[in-house]
Amino acid sequence: MSKRISRVNELLQREIGEQLRRYYGGVQSVKITISDVDTSPDLRQCKIFYAVIGDEKDIKEAQAFFKRVGKELRQRVMARVKLKYFPRFDFMYDPSMERGAGILDLLDQLDNENGKS
Repeated sequence: MSKRISRVNELLQREIGEQLRRYYGGVQSVKITISDVDTSPDLRQCKIFYAVIGDEKDIKEAQAFFKRVGKELRQRVMARVKLKYFPRFDFMYDPSMERGAGILDLLDQLDNENGKS
């Protein structure tokens, strides 16, 4: 990945998070973290990966939230970030934070078992 695309990804991730916090600060958006952004080299497509704190119901609500406000969020970000071509946003759930928390729980359990022995 080029240095320029990396900088665009970081900028979009920061700005999307800021817009979520500023304009969609309700209960739903507080549970959402923008974990990664992957923009295509031609700046036409952008995959936005998000993680959700909560259960399966919260994940479904986050999917519905992005489906409902995705175009408006893109317009807000477009007003603040100037690019020659502005990518189309595709929001995708990222389960990696959930898996990471599960691994940390397992490590804690192992640590507790070793401490008792």
